[in-house]
Amino acid sequence: MKKITIAACLLAAVLFTSAQQLQTPQPSTTTNVKQNFGLGSIELSYSRPNVKGRKIFGDLVPFDKVWRTGANQATTLTFSDDVTIGGVAVKAGKYGLLTIPGASEWTIIITKQTDVTSPAAYKQDMDVVRVKATPMTMPWSIETLGISFEDIKDNSCEVMLIWDKTMVSFSVSTDVDSKVMKQIDQIMNSDSKPYYNAAVYYADNGKDLNQAIVWFDKAIQQNPKAFWVYYQKAKALAKLGKKADAMATSQKSMELAKEAKNDDYVALNEKLQKELK
Repeated sequence: MKKITIAACLLAAVLFTSAQQLQTPQPSTTTNVKQNFGLGSIELSYSRPNVKGRKIFGDLVPFDKVWRTGANQATTLTFSDDVTIGGVAVKAGKYGLLTIPGASEWTIIITKQTDVTSPAAYKQDMDVVRVKATPMTMPWSIETLGISFEDIKDNSCEVMLIWDKTMVSFSVSTDVDSKVMKQIDQIMNSDSKPYYNAAVYYADNGKDLNQAIVWFDKAIQQNPKAFWVYYQKAKALAKLGKKADAMATSQKSMELAKEAKNDDYVALNEKLQKELK
C-alpha cells in the first residue's frame, strides 16, 4: 500500500512539474531592432501590445501621464555613437525611451533610467532631453504597436511610433561629415589610399569636385577597367558643367560595362547621356 502511495505521489509531482514548464505566447511580444545609422548603429528594445478592440490613447494609455512606450519591459534605445536629439547632444550609450501622450501634443523623453515600467518609477531629474511632437491621426488602425526607424539619411533619421490610429515621431541626427573627413585626411597620408570612396564622398556631399576628379583618375589608374569609376567621374564632370568631358567619360564607362556585360551600368550611362544632351 505504501508503495502505491509513493508511486502516486511521484506521478503527481511529475505532472505538476510538467505543468509548471508550460509555455504560452507572449501577450505583448518583445522585439529587438538594430539599425545601422551614420557610422554606427541604434538598437531598440521594446514590447508590442495589441489594440484588441480597446480604445488606446486617452484611455488604456492615459493622456498627460508618463508611459513606458510599450508593454511589459522598459523601452530602451542604445546609441553606438554620439547623437543629437531636439538640439541636445546625447552621448553614446543606453537610454530609456518614455513618452507623455497628449490629445494634441506628445512629449518624448530620453532618460538615463533604463528600467521604468510604471509612472511611479520615473524620475524627471534623470531626463537627458525632452522633445515636443505633434501626433498625426491615421485613417486606419494599426493593431500592433510599432516603433521603427524611417527616412534614414547619412546623418539623420526619424524614430516613428505607430499604434491604433496615432502616429508620432522624433528626429535623431549624428555628425558624420567631420568623422569621414578626418578619416580621409588620415588615410590619404597612408600607403593604401581609397581614392574611389573618397572621391564619391566628395562628389556626393558638396565638397571640392576638382579634387574628386583627381582621385577618380587615380582610382582609374589602379583599375583601368573600372566602369563604375568612370561613371562616377562623368557625374562629377557634369556637376562642374563640363558636359563634353562628362559625355566622353560616360561613353568610356558604357563601353567597359558592355565588355563586362553589366547591363545596370549600361542603363545608368544611357540615362546620364540623355541628361547631358
